[in-house]
Amino acid sequence: MTTLPRPAADLSADEARRIALRAQGFLGAPDRRGGVRGVLRHLGAVQLDTISVLARSHELIPYARLGAVGRKKVESAYWSDGHAFEYWSHAACILPVEEWPHFAFRRRAYRTRPHWHHDLPDGAYEQVIKQLRAEGPLTATELGGAKNKGEWWDWSESKIAVERALMYGEVVCVERRGWKRVYDLAERAIPAELLHDDIDDRECVRRLVRQAGEALGVGTRADIADYHRLKSEQFDAVVEATGLVPVTVQGWSKPAWADPAALASTPRGRHRTTLLSPFDSLVWERARTERIFGFTHRLEAYVPKPKRIHGYFAMPVLAGGRLVGRVDPAREGSTLIARQVSLDGPKAVQAVAEALLEAAAWVGCDSVRVERVDAAELKPALVKALT
Repeated sequence: MTTLPRPAADLSADEARRIALRAQGFLGAPDRRGGVRGVLRHLGAVQLDTISVLARSHELIPYARLGAVGRKKVESAYWSDGHAFEYWSHAACILPVEEWPHFAFRRRAYRTRPHWHHDLPDGAYEQVIKQLRAEGPLTATELGGAKNKGEWWDWSESKIAVERALMYGEVVCVERRGWKRVYDLAERAIPAELLHDDIDDRECVRRLVRQAGEALGVGTRADIADYHRLKSEQFDAVVEATGLVPVTVQGWSKPAWADPAALASTPRGRHRTTLLSPFDSLVWERARTERIFGFTHRLEAYVPKPKRIHGYFAMPVLAGGRLVGRVDPAREGSTLIARQVSLDGPKAVQAVAEALLEAAAWVGCDSVRVERVDAAELKPALVKALT
């Protein structure tokens, strides 16, 4: 049994919550000079997802921290000038390009233990590389079509080949165009000084554990390992070398680690009031969200409609450093519709109204309509606050 070092600090649950909020960019003045790129570098990973209600999740992440950044500016900030690439981290994520060397361990793993066992015809992989070299960057459609009537996700040979090349690191996703991946050769898309797999597995994992600890502020082994989908044993092997320090947190049943910089000063400043994507790194790990905020949240998009409690894409509402409710949004012309609103009591009404009005303006809506509130007696107050 591993003996843990003596904790560097004993934190109250409230202190841990505020440390987490500051680390994730929700407490204190936002770094507007750093902008979207600053948010990406600070978080280390921004999750992508196909669902788009108000906007896609990767747009909602900087919006929640910075406010109403123009949506075209968000996309440009991610993808222009070779600033970022897409790869497998917590899930499919946008990653800062300087992190390319630290995912060498994952690329090596895919090469030595292929993720897919689908056999490609001789020359199919090489043909995709040849075409990208001559014509790239290209989408799967431009490479010859993304789908056919075959097996295995109904992907075409060229799509399978280019995705395999992506996993191996020979090809990079350099942007999303109409939600399609745009592929290019890594030798062209990644700066020469970063285009290498020289860092060994241990150092890659050490770097990612450290980065996750900084982005979370404080977390358990599971919290920190899950950030980039690392295994617990990988975390255990490197945590002593990361500089993260062991702490205890009141009410947490498991040991925790913190970024020493997060312990050096008391988190202070203005709290954001905002709707959160369910894929926001503040709340993407459900057990952590419940532990920190006392808030149980589940994405119900894949739950049969009759069994949904809070709605298809219920977005938690953050206000005053707490999660005070959730909204299941939709759009109808220039109206933002709150299909279902859950409120944590009367005090949450004003905050939820503020979050809805700001979100509506951001996506170009000029009105908000409330359809259902879980506590029906609070609906009139919410409707009034929205006018």
